Amino acid sequence: MAERKKQSITAAGADKSLGKGRASTKTLNRASTTKPKAASAAAGDGAGAGGDADDLDAFTKSRQQQKPEHQLDLSAAELSEEITKVLTTTNTNVVHNLVVYSFKEEEYVTLPPAGNTVTLLKFDGNSLHIDSEEARYQLEEMGEIGYPLPAPRYSLMEAEAAGVKVGEEGDGEGEDQEPKEGEEPAEEPEAEEEPEEEAAEEGAEGEEGEAEKVEEEVVEAAPAPVATGGKKKKLINQFNFCERAALTFTNPTRNVETQTIPPPRSQYGANVLQWVIYDSYMEDFERQQKDRDKKEDKKVQRKDESKMSKQELKAAMAEELNKKYLKCWQILERMINQNIFKDIAHDYRYWEDPADEFRDGEGTLLPLWKFQYEKTKKMSVTDVMFNPHYYDLFAVCFGSHDFMKQPSEGSICLFTVKNPSYPDFIIMTESGVMCCDIHPKYPFLVAIGLYDGNVHVYNLKENYREPLYVSTGVGDKHIECVWEIKWGPDMADGEINFYSVSSGGRVFNWVLMQNKLMCTTIITLFLENGVVSGPDGTEMRLRSCGSCMKFHPEDPEIFLIGTEEGCIYKCSIAYSSKYLMTYKAHNLSVYRIDFNRFNSNIFISCSGDWRVKIWEDMRTEPLFIFDLGSAVGDVKWSPYSSTVFAAVTNEGKAFVFDLNVNKYKAICVQAVVPKRKNKLTRLSFNEKLPFIIVGDDKGTVTSLKLSPNLRVMVKPPKKQQNVDQSILQIQKLEKLLSLVRELPEGAIIKDTTTTVQS
Repeated sequence: MAERKKQSITAAGADKSLGKGRASTKTLNRASTTKPKAASAAAGDGAGAGGDADDLDAFTKSRQQQKPEHQLDLSAAELSEEITKVLTTTNTNVVHNLVVYSFKEEEYVTLPPAGNTVTLLKFDGNSLHIDSEEARYQLEEMGEIGYPLPAPRYSLMEAEAAGVKVGEEGDGEGEDQEPKEGEEPAEEPEAEEEPEEEAAEEGAEGEEGEAEKVEEEVVEAAPAPVATGGKKKKLINQFNFCERAALTFTNPTRNVETQTIPPPRSQYGANVLQWVIYDSYMEDFERQQKDRDKKEDKKVQRKDESKMSKQELKAAMAEELNKKYLKCWQILERMINQNIFKDIAHDYRYWEDPADEFRDGEGTLLPLWKFQYEKTKKMSVTDVMFNPHYYDLFAVCFGSHDFMKQPSEGSICLFTVKNPSYPDFIIMTESGVMCCDIHPKYPFLVAIGLYDGNVHVYNLKENYREPLYVSTGVGDKHIECVWEIKWGPDMADGEINFYSVSSGGRVFNWVLMQNKLMCTTIITLFLENGVVSGPDGTEMRLRSCGSCMKFHPEDPEIFLIGTEEGCIYKCSIAYSSKYLMTYKAHNLSVYRIDFNRFNSNIFISCSGDWRVKIWEDMRTEPLFIFDLGSAVGDVKWSPYSSTVFAAVTNEGKAFVFDLNVNKYKAICVQAVVPKRKNKLTRLSFNEKLPFIIVGDDKGTVTSLKLSPNLRVMVKPPKKQQNVDQSILQIQKLEKLLSLVRELPEGAIIKDTTTTVQS
């Protein structure tokens, strides 16, 4: 009691001295805000409580604040003004109106506001403690005890789970002391406090003995571990558990670089005026009407399906399912082919021949893919044409030019560059297909001409295996083979029509009516000065056999007809009785005619007399003549240059000319197929990419890429850097033609050919 009183008195004295110290501290704080004299006075008062006045003066002098030069001078009222600051939990810097575009909902969706909590470090641990419940469950499931559990921490419940009964065996003291639930048996002796040291020592010895006994019992009762050699098995967790599948070799990461075509960009600007708004509303109204009509059609279709029998309904459902599966298989097939022909696809897009830099005015053709169909290997490629809407899709016609060996069937296949192994569309016909044309406005409409004189129209969007329109009857068809077919511009009533020419000497106009084809004769071809007197004195005019046809690119009423006699007739739809112009072009049949893409007054023709001739409109003599050494099957002007054209011959060679580089010989002569086995028959330029396709008489189509020297663009002059490339191409061609036109008076152009050395 005396010691407790002394302690309380000492504590009270300390509190009083502490109070004085706090008072002196408050005095110093107040003095720091007053004048220096007041501060020194206050310091003198405080010095009496403890400390020297000189030390305090030195301290206050070192704590004096210095006034900056540019500090504002505020009045006492302004200094005494209190500015309150309110602290809230709301973060004013967080933006609450953020949106992000959702591709699933196809609209912008607002993001939820971010919380005020900032996570600096987050780490999820997966290790297990040996004394946890999950560890105990794992030990029970494995039937093993990896590490011997210490007895002092081993509870009664865990011992019973392991099959050990504590207290049944051992000394009598262990039997009398039964541990309660939740209590550790090692801690029971500590509950009894023995004041004497001997009792404490005996309790400690008894505690150690009991712990050793319990530990021995647990180890004896525990099942033996599976692992031999007494190895301890670790618990299953993310840190020390691994399966056999996880022991495989991990491939190192690599960077994969790809080259893609940049997306097209364009700038658009318009004024939102009243009629623009009206037109947009009308378009939306028409769209709604179409949706309603589609829903009504679906309702009618469901009613029709309800009337159908079960077998018919199952067949229709199976057909629709097969169409879906077919589309999926086509996509997979394209992916596989692109992986197989990966190198060729890369060359098709990006390869440029570096050797062209060392070739002066010469180029090469790089073979890419070969397209063929198993059932058409014995047929000849009679026509090839690219789709005007899909630049990588082209049609190939299969028939025969040998009139003594005509196949029993024909075919037209549509191939795509994305899948060179198999055609996307296959149409089989009863006769050989000699020509085809794809509608420029409706790229799903394909018109074909057959060897027996019939014409067919197919719709690729619907059931393309059956023709949409077929020419019927004896009068509504050609008498002989249809050599070329061309779509014409829509009529005034909006009806779709096309034209065809055959060996019978007639040009027909076919109009697609609602249920049939309506045929009209445009012109009948007669030989000039072909009047023959009969035995009875009557005169008969001999007909000419048409072999090819080409419409004027600017005037749809004007077209050129090539004949088997070697003449080219310039005709008009408005005049069916006479020709506008007659060109005595070749000595044998004219196979193909093509207009220049940049100047419609220039056209080119090829024939079986080995020659290619370039003509100008309303000039009876050709501008250029080239002899290729064998029959020329096809010739085409390039879509990207006004002076480049290509031709194919029966010797299996492809020729590429550039009149701006060399006016006398080809800048590229390359053999595509073996000379004695195959013959090249048809040729076509791609409209967007620099490659061509050529067909032979064995049913194979080969794609060839042009090297940079074969497609050189015109460099604009320094003062005209913004001139369009088409204008430069026209100027280049005009400059070339001016050299040919400037001839001395009275000079006659002889048919002197320039033989191309291959």
